[in-house]
Amino acid sequence: MEARERKEHFLKKRQVAIFFVLLGIAQAGSEPRQYSVAEEMESGSFVANLLKDLGLEVDELAARGARVVSKGKKVRLRLDRQTGDLLLNEKMDREELCGPTEPCVLPFQVLLENPLRFFQAELQIRDINDHAPVFLDKEIILKISESITPGTTFLIERAQDLDIGNNSLQSYTVSPNSHFHLKLQNSPGDIILPQLVLDKALDREEQSEIMLTVTALDGGTPPRSGTALVRIEVLDINDNAPEFEKLLYEVQILENSPIGSQVAVVSARDLDIGANGEISYVFSQASEDIRKTFQINTKSGELFLIQKLDFESIQTYTLNIQARDGGGLSGSCVVFVQVMDLNDNPPELTMSTLISEIPENLQETIIAVFSVSDPDSGDNGRMVCSIQDDLPFFLKPSVENFYTLVTNTALDREMRSEYNISITVTDMGTPRLNTQHNITVLVSDVNDNAPAFTQTSYTLFVRENNSPALHIGSVSATDTDAGANAQVTYSLLPPQDPSLPLASLVSINADNGHLFALRALDFEALQAFEFLVGATDRGAPALSSQALVRVQVLDANDNSPFVLYPPQNGSAPCTELVPRAAEPGYLVSKVVAVDGDSGQNAWLSYQLLKATEPGLFGVWAHNGEVRTARLLSERDAAKHRLLLLVKDNGEPPRSASVTLHVLLVDGFSQPYLPLPEAAADAAQADPLTVYLVIALASVSSLFLFSVLAFVAVRLCRRSRAAWVGGCSVPEGHLPGHLVDVSGTGTLSQSYQYEVCLMGGSGTSEFKFLKPILPNFLAHGEERVREANPSFRDSFEFN
Repeated sequence: MEARERKEHFLKKRQVAIFFVLLGIAQAGSEPRQYSVAEEMESGSFVANLLKDLGLEVDELAARGARVVSKGKKVRLRLDRQTGDLLLNEKMDREELCGPTEPCVLPFQVLLENPLRFFQAELQIRDINDHAPVFLDKEIILKISESITPGTTFLIERAQDLDIGNNSLQSYTVSPNSHFHLKLQNSPGDIILPQLVLDKALDREEQSEIMLTVTALDGGTPPRSGTALVRIEVLDINDNAPEFEKLLYEVQILENSPIGSQVAVVSARDLDIGANGEISYVFSQASEDIRKTFQINTKSGELFLIQKLDFESIQTYTLNIQARDGGGLSGSCVVFVQVMDLNDNPPELTMSTLISEIPENLQETIIAVFSVSDPDSGDNGRMVCSIQDDLPFFLKPSVENFYTLVTNTALDREMRSEYNISITVTDMGTPRLNTQHNITVLVSDVNDNAPAFTQTSYTLFVRENNSPALHIGSVSATDTDAGANAQVTYSLLPPQDPSLPLASLVSINADNGHLFALRALDFEALQAFEFLVGATDRGAPALSSQALVRVQVLDANDNSPFVLYPPQNGSAPCTELVPRAAEPGYLVSKVVAVDGDSGQNAWLSYQLLKATEPGLFGVWAHNGEVRTARLLSERDAAKHRLLLLVKDNGEPPRSASVTLHVLLVDGFSQPYLPLPEAAADAAQADPLTVYLVIALASVSSLFLFSVLAFVAVRLCRRSRAAWVGGCSVPEGHLPGHLVDVSGTGTLSQSYQYEVCLMGGSGTSEFKFLKPILPNFLAHGEERVREANPSFRDSFEFN
């Protein structure tokens, strides 16, 4: 039940996640919400409350896994799930984050994981007046010729202020003096350049050096300021200033250029001679980044690289270079350096959500949510994301370089229980750079496979008379699931035949499928039986299968042959009559026996053990027919006793004996005596069916004979009034009630049998009713010396 509830919960969670993924994609084009915060606020400072913008209640934040994600690995904001407040994760320096860029905006997203949704937002960092204007050179030296006419302007080094807007540099002032006043000039980019304007001609002899203090002021509240000392040296007349060949130099340099590489060469000339014509090159109005990155040879004007370039940090540099002669005159030019981007940054992958184990048989399941970024530009910053082609997963792009990893088909743990997924992010630069992120996804088992038997049906053999609790065989089933879902329990299923006492015949071990016979089996009562075996796993819900088991009982030689004819339990033996004129091979009688066993245990053979006169009679080994072995003579005794042995072919063999009485008579009516050849051919027609048909055919004749005999007896009683027990046989000519049946010998018509086949037994059952045997009167004065006892009343065999 727990596994089912977990599966249903996961299905609901997956459906809601897919819905919000689509909703997040639909909202990707909407304008992001904007928030603002002043720089330098302490970590943990309040920015805004997002509950209203997110449209959520406080208790939904933790349930939906809300958190702040942003481009790159550094997260500067965090979301308080208890209140919905957006808080600073660290103190922010606007100048460090954005430099001179205005406005300073940091994009971020709020990720709701359950279901998945992205909330786009921007945080604007407001500038505060935390930087005062600074002159990089604390002392500015100006060499001015005394011949310079009033009204000449001199550009001095400007101050640097990292703040922006009103907090940035706004104005300059100069200390009071009689020679100069300060003029402010706006340059491209709204940069204020301070210039000193000569109000009064200089006189080196009167004053060779003038010291001025220049103050830079920003517009903050309160304002901040910085000062620099301007030292003016008055020079002798130098009437030619250096002039550059070009006022603007444009160069391009790769960002991977080694330190010491030559960037450019500037050149200026001065028509003066001597010290007034000697030119030196220096940076003018150079920022700290320029001074740390470039160096100029003061004599040759060669510009060298002294620090590695990084396109991702700074793309262009503007260098103001001044050429000064020995007389204090100068000229300026601008070198514009453009940094060329190289594909030197591999893409970055930031994993936001990862589910490392999912149940099988689920479709469209979100495995991971991640974002990719590349600080390069152009094609170097364009990225493609991919995974292996032979996996049942696909990448679905979302907003702002976010991707979701989703299953595209139901997984089958029995086919594969673990997937190693390599997410490859490749940029489009030259050469292409890539980043790989490997994740492992485990597939948990669901009970979706029923146990399978190794065979659909089993046939087991057991010999009868077995010992109880005998192990007769085993069944085996396997389950491709895992854990409890693969643990198989075996059981016997209710038999289809309600009359089969299966519970008392066999049992099964529930753990290993071993089958046992509970009691001794009897082949003669039950030759075979079938039943179903079930195999059930322990999953929830449990699955099962079944197999057919057929048990064949093997016969043992535990039944001795049973003689049907001649009957052995009568009060007196029955005598067979044989005429003395019988030819060799004459059928005297036939021993009929059956064996309750089967197969070779029921193959019977017949043997003559003892005879009154050896050599006179013989028995056929395979059909029990007793025949004369030679011609009879007057010297042969009238009565003979034959002891026959009936033996089966079992191991060890079993046997039974039977005694046959034969009486030789004279004048026997012989309408047909078969030739030996015919008798031999008839002996080959051995099936029991032939004899049954003969017996049934004789019934009608015997019935008529019995009626005539009964009338004759009634007449004899009037004349002689005496009964003779047994079978009285006249010595003279026999009456017509003794007939030859199908040429197989003489049988009395008074033998009447009732034959009944009993169903449901392994062998046929015959029931012989009491034979009708009338007494015969003797013709003449001599009676038969021996009487033939009557058959037993009835008997039954199996």
